Amino acid sequence: MTEFLARHFIQNHEDTKNPKVREQYGALSGFIGILLNVLLFAGKIIAGTLSGSIAVTADAFNNLSDAGSSIVTLLGFKLAGQKPDRNHPFGHGRIEYLSGLVVSVAILIMGYELARSSIEKILSPVPVEFSPVVLIILIASILLKGWMSLFNKKLGQKINSAAMLATASDSRSDALSTTAVLIGMVIAHFTSLTLDGWLGALVAVFILITGVKSIGETITPLLGQAPDPEMVVELRAIVMRHPEVLGIHDLVIHDYGPGRLFATFHAEIDRNSNIMAVHDVIDNIEREIFSDLHCETSIHMDPIVTHDPQVAEMRETISGILNDIDPALTFHDFRLTNGPDHKNLIFDVVVPLDFKMTPEALIDRIHEKVEKLPGRYFAVVTVDTLRV
Repeated sequence: MTEFLARHFIQNHEDTKNPKVREQYGALSGFIGILLNVLLFAGKIIAGTLSGSIAVTADAFNNLSDAGSSIVTLLGFKLAGQKPDRNHPFGHGRIEYLSGLVVSVAILIMGYELARSSIEKILSPVPVEFSPVVLIILIASILLKGWMSLFNKKLGQKINSAAMLATASDSRSDALSTTAVLIGMVIAHFTSLTLDGWLGALVAVFILITGVKSIGETITPLLGQAPDPEMVVELRAIVMRHPEVLGIHDLVIHDYGPGRLFATFHAEIDRNSNIMAVHDVIDNIEREIFSDLHCETSIHMDPIVTHDPQVAEMRETISGILNDIDPALTFHDFRLTNGPDHKNLIFDVVVPLDFKMTPEALIDRIHEKVEKLPGRYFAVVTVDTLRV
């Protein structure tokens, strides 16, 4: 059904990295969410009135808030699809993350309200009436919410949308909460137990947990997260299939919203290369990355020495020194300069984020080892943090 709706209501539905296509996916999710949640609200209000169940009535207003969340998602995708302007040169894509955050906060609010109402029902229990109409409405609600969860999960995974995945989590928690309410009504109907308030409280806890998890998932990209490892591999493969590029380093990928990525990195080239020819290669690489990954790039060319035996020997020496300190250390931008009484080994050391040694201690350790080498060598070291 998800693929059927995408094919019939979204133009170029396979081009999920296109901001306009993403906006259409958001519109599809939003319109369906508004329509179905309003229907569920109306049905559960009827069921809650007939049964006198606080859990069913609370569940109804939860669906009404879901309709509001769908409106937020719809507006979020619409605003995120706006073109860049003078004040927002990289577009408005992060609004999609903000809309997901709003949905997550709405989940928490409804969880709190349901918990409060359930505690009141526990303290002052009231018998719940059961009827076939109520049974049909609740079962239909469970099935619809289950489908909506799968629908938004598939769409969210397809276009990598935190907002849709948050909506999917909300729908899943709604289906489970309605299931718990239904079980409680059935038990109360056939026994003397009044579980309405207790089940409502249990559902509220589940909804609150879902809300906290959803907030974490939507805040992470806003704070800045590591890029998709698969994308990093693909980007490196695109670059390295050009023989003029000998290596890359200092790769940083900036996320300005789904489908709006900007990458910067240094490309190592032979210093004896034809600079104009290599510049043309770099331009081609930027176009290929944008075409294949829909990611804009800015590439800095780093000339390196490739045919000097002394440089090659000292490069191997530094590699061994770093490996002795920690095999996770790497280096780049290696240069050898000759002075009147000593030689400088200039390079950047790349350390993992979880590296225990301080930059100062690491530099001191490298200095100690370099000073023990035959000849008069001095290390000029810059410490970089490994970001990808």
